[in-house]
Amino acid sequence: MSGASDGRPHVVIVGGGVIGCAVARELGHAGLRVTVLERDEPGANASWAAAGMLSPLAEADGPDESLSLLLDSRKRYPELAATLQRETGVDVAYRDEGTLLVAFTAADEDVLVRRHAWIADAGHPVERLSGAAARGIEPVLSPDVRSALRFPGDHQVDNRLLAKALWIAAERAGADMRRGEQAVRLLRRGGRAVGVELAAGGEVEADWVVVAGGSWSGQLEGLPGPLPVRPVRGQLLAFHAPRTPLRHVVDSASGYLVPRRDGRIIVGATVEEVGFERELTPEARASLIAAATEMVPELEGAEITEHWLGFRPGTPDNRPILGVDPGLERLVHAVGHYRNGILLVPITARIVADLIVEGRPAVESFSIGRFRQADG
Repeated sequence: MSGASDGRPHVVIVGGGVIGCAVARELGHAGLRVTVLERDEPGANASWAAAGMLSPLAEADGPDESLSLLLDSRKRYPELAATLQRETGVDVAYRDEGTLLVAFTAADEDVLVRRHAWIADAGHPVERLSGAAARGIEPVLSPDVRSALRFPGDHQVDNRLLAKALWIAAERAGADMRRGEQAVRLLRRGGRAVGVELAAGGEVEADWVVVAGGSWSGQLEGLPGPLPVRPVRGQLLAFHAPRTPLRHVVDSASGYLVPRRDGRIIVGATVEEVGFERELTPEARASLIAAATEMVPELEGAEITEHWLGFRPGTPDNRPILGVDPGLERLVHAVGHYRNGILLVPITARIVADLIVEGRPAVESFSIGRFRQADG
């Protein structure tokens, strides 16, 4: 693409979470000048709060374009993890033991049977296990587990290390990374986006504006239409359980467990439509403990080292909003990743870079236009 010749950035990115930083890294490697505006600390919101699961199949309801996007992104992760370590020295703790989806009731088993059928028919790797076989590979699982599905391709990363690595990698790719700078208004001229106005005063002009501000994205003033991204609170906690030898991510109808190399086991996550209410609740804590101990009884009484929350950026159909806004040239959305923000990092960065650098359009079904048409 032809770019600014006056030293201003080619692209300004609103949001310095994993999505914004991954986009900045890609664009920097393509030779573009990029400025990233992060209102808080880097990766301090949804990126920090996530569990890091890369599990499209364990949670999918059926084959569609969303699943294809998730699977495309997942296959890019091994290379991304290795490349980030070379670029930054940060090991993002990519683990490939797989995911177990376990059943405790007959209703749970019915869900597993249906899921196994369509996943196997689609040619994706999945294994049906009896309860005994599941405990054979994860002995600490509850004796009440009746059966399980194993997804050998559904992996995990440490999301906090990923956020750190992507910030450093974007900076080393030449991006101007600005902490504590909040974009409050989109600047428009001649039918196109030309930059943003800052809360503290001043402006950042650019050839392109990428909105990647997570749950706060819709608060940017001056957009050509509503950006329907809402916060969906999720609470999680962590056990310190170095003597509980869990290797797989374990998922169930009531929650999930994600083992970390440092001996923590992450438990998640609530789904709460409470707006931006920042409150850790005893009810959520109790439900997370109950879900964890149902799956792994050995966690009963284990030390809880952390209880935290974050705001997932949801959309009306809980699919991401990707691509150029049809109402304004040079305005790109990379928002609304909901529960799959970590998983969708590589593919989102690639889509946005291809769009800006190569002029390749994003998949139409992920455009903001689907909501504008519905409103119209």
